[in-house]
Amino acid sequence: MDGNLNALTTIFTEFYYWVTVVFMFLIHVGFCMYEVGASRRRNHMHTLMKNIMIIPLVTVTFFFFGWWIYWAFPAFPLFGGLNHEMGAANLPWSETMATNLSDRITGVFWAAFLLFSWTAASIVSGSVIERIRSSALWVHAVLIGSVFWIIDAAWGWHYDGWMVKYLGYHDAYASGVIHGIAGGYALGVLVVLGPRIGKFSADGTPRDIPPHNPWLLTIGLFLIYTGFWGFYAACNVPLIAPEVIGGEIVGTTWTATNIYLAPTSLSAITFNFLMSLSGGLMAAYVVSKGDAFWTFSGGLAGIITASAGNDLYHPVQAMLVGAAGVVIVYKLHFWVERRFKLDDAVGAVAVHGYAGFVGLVISGFLLWGVPSSPFEGYAAINPVGQTLGAVIMFFVLGFVPAWIVSKMQAAAGVLRIPEEVELQGLDYAEHHAYEDAKASIIEADKAELALRTKAS
Repeated sequence: MDGNLNALTTIFTEFYYWVTVVFMFLIHVGFCMYEVGASRRRNHMHTLMKNIMIIPLVTVTFFFFGWWIYWAFPAFPLFGGLNHEMGAANLPWSETMATNLSDRITGVFWAAFLLFSWTAASIVSGSVIERIRSSALWVHAVLIGSVFWIIDAAWGWHYDGWMVKYLGYHDAYASGVIHGIAGGYALGVLVVLGPRIGKFSADGTPRDIPPHNPWLLTIGLFLIYTGFWGFYAACNVPLIAPEVIGGEIVGTTWTATNIYLAPTSLSAITFNFLMSLSGGLMAAYVVSKGDAFWTFSGGLAGIITASAGNDLYHPVQAMLVGAAGVVIVYKLHFWVERRFKLDDAVGAVAVHGYAGFVGLVISGFLLWGVPSSPFEGYAAINPVGQTLGAVIMFFVLGFVPAWIVSKMQAAAGVLRIPEEVELQGLDYAEHHAYEDAKASIIEADKAELALRTKAS
């Protein structure tokens, strides 16, 4: 670092991303609490364990190849080959992928993207609780977390991505890049996996399976809100000089930018995050007639719907977009459930997938003609580009690969747990081991007490 100003900027940026990563860790804490709260008692430890193991599996695979994909794939395959030069700088054996005092940013920036990967995998995890094999879920976690979502990030969330250049794709806070693809991926798994035993009556009417612990579920959702706010901040570059990006930002003042390197601020995030959260909560309360689960989930769906354009919306727009998205998502969830007998245990396909898809389409109309990027020659935001982007995220990179892999797992007999295990509960063996150990200790205590009484 060649001066105090650059040193302070670098250290500030390093600390900024480190803080956002810590905040985003709360998303995973929230998902663990949320899923355990939504599952029935006989499945709690299995639900928790399959979600916890996402952390090491996705972290290791993202280190070895996920991060390389983001830098190597922006133009691949339609508008160029792999960017080997940028990719090489982010391979696991690169000098920047370890302790390096001349590069303080790669580690924390990598970690921010890694936490996005955990989020994508956790969204899928919640929808399939109580009937998927852990090993099957972990395969999907690696695929969505370290392959497919990071391909879509390279295409539509990289300043040089082909979708940004040629489609005018704009998705500042990941309506599609994280949520759309994760919801589509969850749908692909669910179509093959099938519903939980007892979810549908003989005539096909869906039964409500209420959460075991609504309080735990609620706290989990609030932790997801908190972590999601950190997620928003992590989607920004905190401080950058115009010359760093070739003078594309006019003027000499250093500024914060969004993921596309267009100027923005934390104030923009603060206004629009809270307004879209509020619009979602109010709309969900009305449309669900005060149902607690859907009201709380609606707040999250409101944020996700508005996220594509929340760097550019007016706060009132953010509120209205969040509200409109929730109404659409809520109606669509129950129509799909009835029509296709889809059992999404936590509404993840709707809250994340449908909301992300709808949010991209809406932003294409509301932001029509606005530059998608500060770089000259890029297509402007438009309805066709945003809709095509939504299809690519939800279906091409989400639903299709998940459906194919799930079909292969089902054919091999490794996707779903046996029916008798589902009826007993996935914690059956662990529960009995615990009860046996407890009974053994009680008997030992009784024997010790009897000896002492006899001796006295």
